[in-house]
Parts: sequence; structure tokens; C-alpha cells
Amino acid sequence: MVSRLPGDLSTFVGRAAELASVTQALREHRLVTVAGPGGCGKTRLAVRAARAVSGDEAIWVDLSEETHDDQVVARVAEALAVPVPHADPAALVATLADGPAMVVLDNCEQVRAGAAAFAGVALSRCPELTVLATSREPLGIAGERVWRLTPMVLPEAIDLLLARAGATSDDHEARAAARRICDRLDRLPLALELTASWAGTLSLREIAEMLHEGADHPLLDGGGRQAPFRQRSLADSMDWSHRLLTEDERVLLRRLAPFQQFGADAVRAMGDGMLTALRGLVDKSLVVCDVSGPRARYRMLTVVSEYARARLRAAGEETEARHRHAQVHLDLLGALEPLAAADKDRWRERVHEFRADLRSAAEWCLAGGDVDLGRRLCVAAAWWWHLTGDRAGRELLRRAAALDPGDDDALQARVLVSLALVGEVVGPDADTFAAAARAAALSEDTGTRLLAQQLTAIGLLHEDLDAARALAVRTHDEATEDPFSRDAAGVLVGLIDQLADNHTSARQWLERSAPALLSRGDRGIATTGLAALAIGQANTGDLAAAEETAHRAREAAAPLHDFVRFGTAAWTLARVTALRGRPSEAETILDELQRVIDEASTPPYVPGWFATRAQVALWRGAVATALDWCERERHAFTPDLLLTHAAALRTAGDEEGARQRLEEASASPTLAGMPLLRSAALAERAEQLAPTDPVAAADLHRDALRVRHGHGLVLGCVDSLEALATLAGTPDRSGLLFGAAARARDETGYEAGRPQVELGLERGRALTLDQAVDRVLRVRRLASRPVTGWASLTPAERSVAELAVRGLSNPQIAAELFIGRGTVKTHLARAYAKLGVANRTELARTSTEGDPGRR
Repeated sequence: MVSRLPGDLSTFVGRAAELASVTQALREHRLVTVAGPGGCGKTRLAVRAARAVSGDEAIWVDLSEETHDDQVVARVAEALAVPVPHADPAALVATLADGPAMVVLDNCEQVRAGAAAFAGVALSRCPELTVLATSREPLGIAGERVWRLTPMVLPEAIDLLLARAGATSDDHEARAAARRICDRLDRLPLALELTASWAGTLSLREIAEMLHEGADHPLLDGGGRQAPFRQRSLADSMDWSHRLLTEDERVLLRRLAPFQQFGADAVRAMGDGMLTALRGLVDKSLVVCDVSGPRARYRMLTVVSEYARARLRAAGEETEARHRHAQVHLDLLGALEPLAAADKDRWRERVHEFRADLRSAAEWCLAGGDVDLGRRLCVAAAWWWHLTGDRAGRELLRRAAALDPGDDDALQARVLVSLALVGEVVGPDADTFAAAARAAALSEDTGTRLLAQQLTAIGLLHEDLDAARALAVRTHDEATEDPFSRDAAGVLVGLIDQLADNHTSARQWLERSAPALLSRGDRGIATTGLAALAIGQANTGDLAAAEETAHRAREAAAPLHDFVRFGTAAWTLARVTALRGRPSEAETILDELQRVIDEASTPPYVPGWFATRAQVALWRGAVATALDWCERERHAFTPDLLLTHAAALRTAGDEEGARQRLEEASASPTLAGMPLLRSAALAERAEQLAPTDPVAAADLHRDALRVRHGHGLVLGCVDSLEALATLAGTPDRSGLLFGAAARARDETGYEAGRPQVELGLERGRALTLDQAVDRVLRVRRLASRPVTGWASLTPAERSVAELAVRGLSNPQIAAELFIGRGTVKTHLARAYAKLGVANRTELARTSTEGDPGRR
């Protein structure tokens, strides 16, 4: 949900002149910073000014919890509810092009460099955008208009104090006391509000007298009377409030100092009587309560938190408080484990509430506060960092792994598998899967071992599909008491079966496992499973179901703000949409994220993205655009991208370039186990041969058709029939094949690349797809061919014979051509018969004496 301007919790009093000035500045300048000391009312003035200029359309970004500059982009992306890769400012700015007219960055002082970096990039690239910031000091970038907020004028300060104290303005005694208080507190709004909270206990006159009596109490920064007067005023106000607290309230204020936000459960964990103390701190305005969500959340304003930390240090309790802070969050994550298993969506919402505390606690522990506690906290936080793609989380886990004392293999195994879990999302590499393998070897805990096995299987996907599948099936079968591991492994098995075009099996695994994960809020892996299922449904001809599943995948990914998962779901939906004949709509879907990819300083890698962009462009006849998309890929030239590039180059007339790309794709070690791509390579080779050798081209198309039909690749069968129809040689045969293909297109809704053929289709429309394929594969060839000699060999027979002449063994030929050894033996036997030879020696002699192409 997009974060809009917050509502007022109380009436807005005074600041009329300042509001008018800031509002005017926002209309004249694109970057305005309201600067001033803590407690002077910057936030409330910013809300009012932003609302005056942009209504309620401005985006509100609260940075008060953040202490790391790299979190600014993440918080803005969260406020905009958009996925952004690697917290990249340039990528984020791309989403603002058609977005809000104003972004408000509140409380920038702790992350001033990050706020300045975002504002600088955003303003330079979005000419219609305005940024309003609040900070104790300016951001310090070009074009910034700084409005320094001074104390309230006396009449407005008195009105504010009286309003908050519930006194009437015509009570002269109260007004006189209010004036003395305002003078003493330098008319700072926060100091006045803190003081007014005591009006239910003390009269304003008593408050005024006590404030003057307490003038010599310690100050916030330890600077004594040398501190700036406004700072002394606020500090004295808090000192005075602190003196009036009960002992429990003082203890709780100190213990809360390390917290960015907290709930009642954290307070209860601090001891008996602490909830009562919390109510007292809220009543005295030292703690702010937010009850807008399902659970009350509490926080201290920045200046109050600073005061509490000063008190904590003065009491010598900082180490104890930081340790308690970390332990509270470890215990809280432990208490939430059942929710994580039952409803990961609700679990994410809960952990989101204290995400900043998790990081600060882990950093303190790993820096020497309590390494063992920090390592356990990192393990507990790993799923949060996995689901949010948090690179900082991976770095913390790397530190945790490196700090292994060597005396707890079980904990080290959990740290390693957590490192692999987060690394698999934010940037998988050899170290990621090596960590998973080490975890599997170390752990005796079933849950840790199952997760490690699954991550190891993912690492095998690009090396050995059979081994990856065997390990995934083993994990699934062993996870009888672990629904997540069972279903996640099931998705992985389905994905591997999909890659191997075993669609019936893939569909069974994915249809069972992905919805089960989604029902428990495990959106990440569920999204991957649904996207794979949609592609499988499309390839097997169920395009209506594929589009529905692709929509489900995108909806499942949206709440995660994970750019790679959302991007994968988006291109899946775009591809299916284009297959159904709506390429413009498909490109609109892709364009929504393309700006982010283009603007990112480090473009994210979304496997399949550019191959889909190029294929959609080819389907609508934009060859130059397709070539451009292929050439923009910078991460991995996968076989599907290479084959699409080959088709685009061939269509553009670059025969040599098309041949080179085809050879590169054919050399891929994964091609043999992926019938969809293997048949696409055969079809592309056929298209390249068609102008000069239509007979050989037809044979290759039949080979591709055989592969496609054998694996249920319905859309591929349609493509093969249409390709063979163009080479059929007679109008009757051509019409038969075009007609059968047209019927299959009508039945499946497959519109991409439909040929403009209307006449002579009636006989073919009477054939089902299976009947048409059976006819084609029963025909030995569509054009005449000699009965003997090298010219009589089919392309497959000729390829096998030529490699045999070069001295390759049958296993080597099988590996070179991605066919079985039995197939090699069959082709050689047929070649021997047609050439009238009995062995390889005679074959070699014939190749030089009888083949015109070899003289």
C-alpha cells in the first residue's frame, strides 16, 4: 500500500507565517528542507505544507528508525509499494516518472547522505517532482532551499501550551503561567507538549515554578550552560519531566533507549510492572503510541530517545540494555515461528514492524557485544532477509559464519544454511551453494538438513538436472513432518521436470505444491512455481489456464517487492499474453519494469527477460527492436536467447550471424536435456537451410516435430506443421497442413505468428493435431530424393556419417548431436545401406570418392 501523508493526532496550533512561507517555497523550488533542532515542530509543519501544495497525494517516507544510508531507497520503495533491485536510487527514480508530484522525507538527520543521494538523483531525472525534507541540518546538495525553523512566536506558543493543557485562553492566571513556561522553554513545541502532559497532575502555575527551580539539572548533551539555549530549554524540560517519573518509569525509559520501535510484548519481557510504566510514559508524551494497525506500536521521538540513551550511559547500563534488546528480538522471532509456518504473510507483517531493530541488534552483537547471541539472531532473521532480498542481511550472515568459534556444529550449520538461503536470492554464486553443502554435512537437525539439501539441488540446476531432481525428490520424500520443505522441494521437482519438458509430471508437482505454499503465505517459492506452471500450460496448448496462472503468479509476487520474482512473473504474463495475440498489451506489461532495469546503476538479472522482450518484438514483426533487445542482455546468453537472436538475425538477412548464434546455442551442455530448446534449434537450422536445401530443411522440421509431439509441446507442433506447409511443394499438401495448424490455433487460442493463409484449408481443418502430425511423420519425405548415394541421406544420417568419417566413436557422435547412442547406430546402419558400404573404412573411402561435395 502506498504511504500517504499521516493524519493529525491533535489540532495544529500556530505557525501560520511559517506554513505560508514553506508552502510558497515548495511552489518555487523543487527541493525544500525544513531544518531546525529536535523538537521545533518540523514534521508537523512539513505535513501541513505538503498537504497545502499536493493535497493528500504526496508520498510520506518516515526515516526516523533508520541509521544506515543504504536504507533510504528501500524505505522510499516501500512507501511507493514498488519493487526495486538492490536498493538502487537510479532504478527507484524510474518508478517516479509517472508517479507522485511530491515525496516527503521526514527525519533525515541520521541518514543525511542517503537522503541527499536519493533527492539528487530523483530531482535530476524527474523534472515534475518536488522533494520536501525535514532534518536538523541541510542535505547539502545543489538547488536546495533551506527553511530554518525558529521557535514559535510567543502568542502562538502560549496558545499551543494552553490547548494541550486543556486550559482556556481567557484564564488570566493560566495564561500568565503559560507565558513563564514558554519563556523558560524557549517556545519549542515539543518541550511545551511534554510539559503540558503534566497539566492533569499539576497546575500551570506549579509547573512554571518547578521548571524555574530545576534550572541547574544535568543537560541532554552534557554541555552544561555552554549548550545552545534552545537545546538547554528542551533538555531542561525533559530533565524536569524525568524527575517527576516513578522509578519504574525511569527504568523503562532507559531500557527502551536501544529500541527503534516496540510493542507491548517487548515491554512485558522487561519485567513486572513495566506495562504500567509504559502507560505512564505514554501519558506523559515521552512515548508515542500508534494504534492504527492491528497491534499497538510504540516509539520515542528522536530527541526523547537521545535523552534516554544519555540516561542509560549515565547509569552504566548500556551493555545490559543492548543485550536485553537483542534477546527480546530473538525471543520474539522464536515466538513467531509457528506463525511463520502457518501464515508467512502475517509473519512478514509482524517482522516488518521491528526490521530496523533486528539489524541494529545483530550488528551490536557481532561487533563484540555477544557473538553467540548475534549468530543465533542472524539465523532467526534469515527468512526475513531472504524474502526482502536484503544484501545487508547476507553480509551479517557472512560475518556470523566467519565468527564460528568451532564448538557448536549445529549452530554453524544453521548459520551456513541461512547464508545460502539469503545468498540464493540476493546473488547466488559458488560460495552460496558451497555453504549449503557444508551445512548439510554438519547438521544433524532434520529441518536444517532438508533446507540445505534443497539449496544444494538448486545449485545443481545448471550442472546436472538428473542429480538436482534426485536430491529434490529425496528432500520431498523425507519432509514428512515439514510442510514447507515438502512443498518447496515439490516446486523444485516440477521446475526440473518442466525444463526437461516432462509436462505431465511437472504439472502434477506444481499444481499440488505451489498453491499449498501460497496458502501459507510462502509467496517467494510459490511465485516461481506458478510462473513455471504458466509456461508449461502455455507450451502444452492450455493458454487460457496459462494466462490465469500467470496473473496469480504476479499477484503472489507483488507484496514481496522482490524485483527478480516480480519481474519473472511479469515476463511470464507478457509472453502468454503475446501468445494469445496481444503483443501490445504484453509490451505494456514489460515496459512497467523496463524503466527500472534501464535506470539501475547495476541492472538486475531477471532470467528470461530479454529473450521474452525479443520474442514479443519478433511476433509483431519488429525485427530491429528484437535485435536490440537481444544485444542488450549483459548477464547470461542462454540457449533460448541465442535461438531468438538467431531467428532475428536470419529474418534481418544476416545469415552468418544467425549461423553463429545457432552454433553457440547448440553447444550448450543443457540443450540435450531440454526438448523444447533442442527442437527449437532443429527448427532454426531448418529455416537457415530452407532457401538452399528445402529437402534437408523439411527433414529437420520433421525431426523437430517428432521431438515436440513426443513431449506434448502443442504450440511447437503448430509451428512445425506451418513450417512444413511452406515446404510442401503442392497446394493440396500445403493447404492440408495449414488447415490442421489453423484448427489447432483456434482450439488453443494461439495467435502469435499466425500465417495469413485463408484458401484451401478445409480438408486440413478436418484433422486433429495428432492426426496431422501422424500423417507428416509417416511420410518419408515431402520432396523427391535419390534412393542411393550421399544425396539420398537424410540430414540426420548425413551428420552422423560425416562425424564417423572424422573418426568420432558412437558415444562421441551422440554427445555432439545430442541424440542417443541407439539412434546413432540406427542412422549409421541406414547410411551404410544407402551407400553400399559395410564399415567405417569403406564409408571414409566413399566420402571422398562418391560425394560431390567432398571432391
